Amino acid sequence: MNDDTRVIRIRPGSPADAPAVLDMLDSAVVWMNDRGNTEQWGTTPYSKKPGGAERVERYMTEGAPHIAELGGAPVGAMVLDSGPSPQMPIAPAGEPERYVRLLVSDRRHAGLGIGATLLAHAVRETRRAGVDLLRVDCWAGGGGELVAFYERNGFVPTDPFLFGTWPGQVLARRVGAHR
Repeated sequence: MNDDTRVIRIRPGSPADAPAVLDMLDSAVVWMNDRGNTEQWGTTPYSKKPGGAERVERYMTEGAPHIAELGGAPVGAMVLDSGPSPQMPIAPAGEPERYVRLLVSDRRHAGLGIGATLLAHAVRETRRAGVDLLRVDCWAGGGGELVAFYERNGFVPTDPFLFGTWPGQVLARRVGAHR
């Protein structure tokens, strides 16, 4: 018999996944705060932030949500869209693109490559759509650890930005859809 408890499977997300995604986001805030990072997402659980739960529900219905599972349980989530959030001070790409609007993993399963697996899935989905450009934005503070994570996954920093006092970085990856 196969032991698939260590195999990460990706499936389409749905509105029914919103509570699990919200739980992952809440856990990520706690995890970051425990490591001294109170700047990236603040100290308030995502579910308690004004509009937090509604934003996750929109992610699960308006974008293209994908759920990573281990042993049938959700352990990560990613949402792809056709561009950055209009609330962010990020310039349009000037060409068709896919944009990672959300990437989160269950920190209880850290180190298993959940985020990298979801990003590899984003590359496949971007190619499948016939699009060459995949972009993402992230928090650029804290010594740049998150930027480095995306670089290890094939992204190149393009445009830094500020959202209020929050330092951000846009990263891009060419996926070879038209090559």
